[in-house]
Amino acid sequence: MKATIKWTGDVSFEGAADSGHKVRMDGPPEFGGRNQGPRPMELVLIGMGGCTSFDVVHILRKSRQDITDCVAEIEAERAATDPKVFTRINIHFVVTGVKLDPKRVENAIRLSAEKYCSASIMLGKTAHITHDFEIKEAK
Repeated sequence: MKATIKWTGDVSFEGAADSGHKVRMDGPPEFGGRNQGPRPMELVLIGMGGCTSFDVVHILRKSRQDITDCVAEIEAERAATDPKVFTRINIHFVVTGVKLDPKRVENAIRLSAEKYCSASIMLGKTAHITHDFEIKEAK
């Protein structure tokens, strides 16, 4: 896997992945940014959320659960001093579907956290990560 980060002026950067996708990053206005994109650490959190959500949906589909939606709401705290690593992360899953089995949802989240989501496992080296979920019946 490769990525290229190009400075685009002020404190803005464009990241390009070897898949061909690009993302703009920008710093906060107090550091000269123009608020034209997420901060790099926000992307780290979003990337972890995408990784674990992918796993949960994939595992639930494989276990023949009729899932119609999955939202991961993430709250994180960072250290007060440099390096301001994440110290606490909570991922609250809102899983919607038809007659979902809570044990299977819980198992999918556990498997992602402990075995499959490399981003969560990596961030877990510095942050205490917790998970919870709620199930909504599809209409």
